[in-house]
Amino acid sequence: METLRKLERVQGMLSFMQARGISSGQSNSDRFLAEFLLFLIQPRSINLEKACHLVNEHLAKLTLLCQHSLHRLLESLVLYTSGKGSSPSLFYEENCAEFPAEIGAVKEGELNSPNIDEGFPLIGLHAMQRANSTLEDFCRSYFMFHGMEAEDPHSIFRFLPVLSFTESYIYQLDIINEKSLCLSVDEENRSGKSIGNQTNIPSEFKFISFDPLIFFLEQHGLLTERIKRELELGLEYWSLERKLCQRLTSKTKILLEDVMKAMRLKSFDYRVLHLLLYQLRDEQVNELHMEFLSVSEFLVEISDDLYDYEDDVIENSFNILRMFAKLYGPQMAPSMLAKCISELEDQYERLLRELDSDLSAKYQRRCEEATIEGGKTSGYTIGTWNIPSIIADEDSYRSQIMNSNVSAQLN
Repeated sequence: METLRKLERVQGMLSFMQARGISSGQSNSDRFLAEFLLFLIQPRSINLEKACHLVNEHLAKLTLLCQHSLHRLLESLVLYTSGKGSSPSLFYEENCAEFPAEIGAVKEGELNSPNIDEGFPLIGLHAMQRANSTLEDFCRSYFMFHGMEAEDPHSIFRFLPVLSFTESYIYQLDIINEKSLCLSVDEENRSGKSIGNQTNIPSEFKFISFDPLIFFLEQHGLLTERIKRELELGLEYWSLERKLCQRLTSKTKILLEDVMKAMRLKSFDYRVLHLLLYQLRDEQVNELHMEFLSVSEFLVEISDDLYDYEDDVIENSFNILRMFAKLYGPQMAPSMLAKCISELEDQYERLLRELDSDLSAKYQRRCEEATIEGGKTSGYTIGTWNIPSIIADEDSYRSQIMNSNVSAQLN
């Protein structure tokens, strides 16, 4: 009877592993992994927390499988082996069906790669440094919507660890995504030909996942379905960005609906931070504030794109003016973009009037401060736009800049 129970437990674990795509392709090896997981939760001298620590420290691939709900999984298996809980396969159906498929989809060679920081979403110093400007702007532009003062150190440092970790994680993935965009331009510059849509992107660029961040937020009681959805929309934005930029370099058709959707999604990190701040302060989400800020974010993204237009052409980055030039041609693009801006400004003004008068005045002062400071910030002045001259031949422009840089280095 005990042999049959053991066989049932192993078979249940094998079903769980197969459902998550964990398989060596050899039945003996898969059985070993199943027995190992079952062994891990057997009563022993170390507690469950220590066992979880050992799994996280030494078994990275299995950690990726379990990271979304590691403690719940192991506790359920403990109950099961003591005869008090459901089988692992039933646990999977009840609790794990929503696990993203990417968890565990890691090649063995990547786990021991010396360049693991480039391919995996580990947070590097560069990502933290880039996140700082966003965090400063977020504190100065969004804290007021919670009755908080950005100049108050207590307000900032109370929530800074979670906000900084989240934004740095997002920037780390953004760095990975940017590398994939640079590949097409670098390859085109070397070959002198358009390479079209890139399907053979190195594997590290394919490992763009918010699963560890979702796990972190869930473990700290901060994850909501809305935050999770915004993170999913962030992945969708990066996918759209790669698609649109690669179509520009390959000179294939792009769609206006893709461009406008990408623009709406582009500030997803601000919305994640804002929703997190509601959670950290245990407040209900103010939908009027979210709607107003979403329009403001759209206008800010346009302002930033105009400011960075030439750089974005060189780096093959997503930029609304680049996209409008492709859609409407160099002659019509500025007027079509001006029409888009005018419609957004009308929405902005309407929602601004619905805000509390003190908050409205404070936010407008912040926009004026940001405009004076210049550069990429959350501010702009309504009605004052400077649309740069369209670069009709981006390939020639990039080649010209590259050649001038080489000449400058030689001299």
